[in-house]
Amino acid sequence: MNKFHGTGVALVTPFNTDGSVDYQGLERLINHLVNGGIEYLVSLGTTGETATLSKDEKKKVWEFTAEINNGRLPLVAGIGGNDTLSVAEEIKTFESNGYSAILSVSPYYNKPNQEGIYQHYKYLSETSALPILLYNVPGRTGSNMTPETTCRLAHDFKNLIGIKDAAGSFDQFNQIMRDKPADFMLISGDDPVALPMMAIGAVGVISVIGNALPRQFSDMIRLCLAGEFAKATPAHLSLLEFTRLCFAEGNPVGVKAALKQLGICGDDVRLPLVKASTNLDTAIAEQLKNLA
Repeated sequence: MNKFHGTGVALVTPFNTDGSVDYQGLERLINHLVNGGIEYLVSLGTTGETATLSKDEKKKVWEFTAEINNGRLPLVAGIGGNDTLSVAEEIKTFESNGYSAILSVSPYYNKPNQEGIYQHYKYLSETSALPILLYNVPGRTGSNMTPETTCRLAHDFKNLIGIKDAAGSFDQFNQIMRDKPADFMLISGDDPVALPMMAIGAVGVISVIGNALPRQFSDMIRLCLAGEFAKATPAHLSLLEFTRLCFAEGNPVGVKAALKQLGICGDDVRLPLVKASTNLDTAIAEQLKNLA
């Protein structure tokens, strides 16, 4: 699964001012990322404001993304939720043409115990025709998938091929690296810790700020893949403030502000999110000038 080594980008979903999906903006974004040298695209992860899209909108976005990508990069579809049977049904009926894998978040809101998380992914594994990337993001789900559960799943189900982990705990990342199968991928779910995670063996990142700065970010990640951490570190440090700003008022509020300033798509988001404040917008513009 080397196609998922390097930089994946969790695509934003551009909206028109009336709240509808902006497909022209999405086309510009996809071409911006392909031309920016990233390794793969993730359609309708958290950054895509998936929780606010209808089933019909999600279907159209997936189809349009595959059409515009046209086989240029591997595609991953974000399909997750807190009702195992509904997620399984969505995976079963997903028209996977052009997609290589599914990214599925650990169940949120219900706060299952570790056995519940294990059984959830077991059910999805036995349902899915595509390989699955687990996604652990305790800050959003309200529960953490422990290294023991991650590695148990990795050893028991061969089509669970990796994990996007945004737990923020290097104790956890170290344990996963020590105990996982050799071919199971640890992928950073947080832009600021991608470099240190790769130093212990992570294979890359699924990025938010890569929407705006695909060339700068993916060049840095490729240096990490090559073991050139001394060369990668200046780029990593130069991106930290831009990254902080992008998350300061919620994701994808900040990165959409950056994308508007770059002329790629608008900065509209769907409630309950609201656009970036004037102060944040100004600070992001300043960082973009510094990073150009």
